[in-house]
Amino acid sequence: MTIRSLTLFFILVFPTVTKAQQITNGDADGTETKFEKVEVEASFAGGAQGWKNYLIKNLRANVPANNGAPIGAFQVIVRFIVGKDGKVSDVVAETNFGYGMETEVVRIVSKGPNWLPAKQNGKDVNAYRRQPVTFVVQDDGIEINSKNILTTGADNIVSISVNKIDPEDIELVITNDNGTVKASANGKFMLRPTKAGKVLADIYVNKNGKRKKRSSVYFHVN
Repeated sequence: MTIRSLTLFFILVFPTVTKAQQITNGDADGTETKFEKVEVEASFAGGAQGWKNYLIKNLRANVPANNGAPIGAFQVIVRFIVGKDGKVSDVVAETNFGYGMETEVVRIVSKGPNWLPAKQNGKDVNAYRRQPVTFVVQDDGIEINSKNILTTGADNIVSISVNKIDPEDIELVITNDNGTVKASANGKFMLRPTKAGKVLADIYVNKNGKRKKRSSVYFHVN
């Protein structure tokens, strides 16, 4: 059995996915005001560098690898409320990649320090926040070159190299019934997805008549 040696990185993305925020705030006279947008968004204390330092120190970056995640980039998005007092609540995942990634990002946001609250008309207000964290899972000995996002209904060129393996001995097999794959020369493959979402595929090495699965890979599709 081939032992997968996985290296995991996380890309630290600070800006929100969207600026639109909506939450009900109680005014002093008992009336309710709904904000579609706020003048100043909620932010992590210390800004982008503070958020990066917090993730480096606290995020369990090996969670996807430990749970058998395939090679690929996975942008996890969570949504939560930053209260007028800066406290974080109602943290929920908007993505569903699995492999423990959403659970880990929910955990890291839920247990974190208070944020700086959003402001409207010069006052602190409750506001929604959507925050991405991207995990990149790599397999030592395998290099994959392709666009970050594949295009539906188009031929997408993917190049795969496996350490000490002739490119002609590499096979790529789609496993989630989303499109077709056609082998070209020198480890190049044409992937043509039929719908948006994802393509899951297995990488095989077929050498001297022996075919063995080497790894799995995930591609995002628009």
